[in-house]
Amino acid sequence: MTASADLQKNLSDEALLDLVQRQTFRYFWEGAHPISGLARDRTNRFTDPSDDAIAVGGSGFGVMTIIVACERGWVKRDEAVARLNAMLNVLDRSTCYHGMYPHFMNGATGATIPFSRKDDGGDVVETSFLFQGLLCARAYFDRDSAEELRLRQRISYLWEEVEWNWYTQGGRTVLTWHWSPTNGFALNHDIRGWNECLITYVLAASAPRYGIPAQAYHEGFTQGRQFLNRRSFEGIELPLGCDWGGPLFLAHFSFGSIDPRGLSDAYADYWRQNVNHTLINYAYCVRNPKSYKGYGPKCWGLSAGDAVTGYAASAPDNDLGVINPSAALSSFCYAPDQAMAALRHFYEDLGDRLWGRFGFVDGFSPQHDWYADTFLAISQAPIIIMIENYRSGLLWKLFMGIPEIQQGMKKLGFKSPYLS
Repeated sequence: MTASADLQKNLSDEALLDLVQRQTFRYFWEGAHPISGLARDRTNRFTDPSDDAIAVGGSGFGVMTIIVACERGWVKRDEAVARLNAMLNVLDRSTCYHGMYPHFMNGATGATIPFSRKDDGGDVVETSFLFQGLLCARAYFDRDSAEELRLRQRISYLWEEVEWNWYTQGGRTVLTWHWSPTNGFALNHDIRGWNECLITYVLAASAPRYGIPAQAYHEGFTQGRQFLNRRSFEGIELPLGCDWGGPLFLAHFSFGSIDPRGLSDAYADYWRQNVNHTLINYAYCVRNPKSYKGYGPKCWGLSAGDAVTGYAASAPDNDLGVINPSAALSSFCYAPDQAMAALRHFYEDLGDRLWGRFGFVDGFSPQHDWYADTFLAISQAPIIIMIENYRSGLLWKLFMGIPEIQQGMKKLGFKSPYLS
């Protein structure tokens, strides 16, 4: 059966959103590691990987998709709890590094799989993506049943054991991305903004036992060379980040959980930041200065993902002629009309080439007559999560209602309707 055989015609907007969310969720349910249920980094269009590698950050995003699936009735509540406990069975016994997890690990045993020669230990950012999902699950599965109580207790235990302050290298006012027992802090990669790592500082400031001081945020993350921008691109002011805004996942990864509506601090209004970043990306694709085939009001979205020559971070200042469906579809919150136009084009006009068993493939380029044969966890999950936040605000409400998170965000100087 070809992918086009599954295409449905004349769907309403709501029915199409339902279909896309549910089909994409299959990546994290049917396509997950067969023992642990943790998320594979990537999967082929027609076949599953033959190894046991899973992605820690992708698994955190996957937890959030399970919450959505439970809320919408795609899986039963007890099935969701059982899957999450299976994931925790491996997370419990996996090798950790002062409470942090690696980028990749074996989904059956929990053993670390080195990401690169010296990146063979804790990854603070991937761990952040994991815990934003786990904390949302702890908030959502709040019933008094033995299994849900056990789930919450297990998540709390792991959360309390993460030594965020260890990754300041003894008290520097900035977090360091990596540490391992074999290479220490040799990579010495400071986590400075603007990028996808706002969630890292929020979690580190919110930690109940090993938190970081507010100075690490104000003197570390916000002091990156590309933190403040305040210049205009496509006639739209960009408060933060590199010129042209960078890949669109910057508006998605931290904001699957952190609600940007009404969120501000001394540096930016984060709703304005994400809306403007999205509109700059959209306007650039519509203007299409490189005259790439296919670009236009219904075909836009530059982000990180699989490209013609391999994985790449596409953006207006690094335009490779490749559209990443997740870029537009994860932007429903910020530009719903533009995102719906893209969704209908991807599904109704290009579905025979883009649509598959786990939703839309990771990227495509009409210019090069190239269509990816892969799905990536960190591309598929934001589609489900951000569409859900557009429709119901579910993940935003869960995360922003967590007492530790509220305390941590107040500590960093954030203002939000949740913090009043």
